[in-house]
Amino acid sequence: MPTYEYLCDTCGIFDVQRPSGQRDAGCSCPMCSRQARRVIASAPALATMSGNSRTAHATNERAAHSPMSSGEYRAYRHPPGCGCCGSGSKATVRAADGSKGFPTKRPWMISH
Repeated sequence: MPTYEYLCDTCGIFDVQRPSGQRDAGCSCPMCSRQARRVIASAPALATMSGNSRTAHATNERAAHSPMSSGEYRAYRHPPGCGCCGSGSKATVRAADGSKGFPTKRPWMISH
């Protein structure tokens, strides 16, 4: 429930939690029971979250409304060190007959 600030002419500012439909209606002062009017005396208190949580929420929002384009997936095509797209030695070795061999990989792995 939201918290609103009210100003009593004799006691000063106090906070009250009320439904949003009653925010503009007057409220009785908890100290002197006189009628007080609503005022905006300070900036709203915002619930903050950690940077990691904020990043996760931003990623979820982006994924829901504007997914990454195919060009942005280039960096994620293959795992690091796959050898087919990066520089360095190739993991696939071809025999004279054209068959593939994978000397550094497990024999049951399928190439991409």
